Amino acid sequence: MSGNKKNVFLLTLLTTLLISIVLISCSPQKGKQLNVSPKGTEVNADEALNLLKDGNKRFVDGKEKNTDLTEETKSDLFEDGQYPYAVIISCSDSRVPPELLFNEGFGNIFVIRNAGNVVDQISLGSIEYGVEHLGAPLIMVLGHEKCGAVKATIDGGDFSENIGAIAKEITPAYNSAKINIKDNKLIYSNTEDENIKQSVNEIKNSEVIKHLLEENKVKVVGAKYSLETGKVIVSE
Repeated sequence: MSGNKKNVFLLTLLTTLLISIVLISCSPQKGKQLNVSPKGTEVNADEALNLLKDGNKRFVDGKEKNTDLTEETKSDLFEDGQYPYAVIISCSDSRVPPELLFNEGFGNIFVIRNAGNVVDQISLGSIEYGVEHLGAPLIMVLGHEKCGAVKATIDGGDFSENIGAIAKEITPAYNSAKINIKDNKLIYSNTEDENIKQSVNEIKNSEVIKHLLEENKVKVVGAKYSLETGKVIVSE
């Protein structure tokens, strides 16, 4: 092989190797992607809350990291099960998807949703399952501004039996919000806040949750999402 041909061959080989290295480093690798909940990884409640706060900051800043949606991750979750670090009960409002607001992917947050983020027996059972059986150390009640369920409760109307059941759950929060209110324009926002507090208290009154709280194995927080800013404000 002549000197020129040899140099061309070596240059081509080197280029191929460099391209291969770049492609491998950029491709998804097991355990390297964001938002994987590997079996055996443990976080406490404060660490879990920080993970949610960090994810929401990425969402607000428009710097979301790519969540791990590879077939390999799906297979791992199928084989190994789920290990979420947080249980979130939120409103069904289509503008408030927790997985997006916290920039999370498969396996990391256990989400229960209903209109008004109310805590009834079925919701509470799901929450208890998330912390007692799946081991999540954090429970978050996620409300939001301009909640339609809250507005419907305050405005009243001819509800069906099932929708009326939701309004019935929110009514005590509305009654609390009316006390000493100075500006009626704030009644909707205040009721949203009271409704979040009410749901937090309902969760804390669960015998299962009480036991875990006493042992410092779980933490319950309220939070409210701003449709305008995208921020989730936590009230601990």
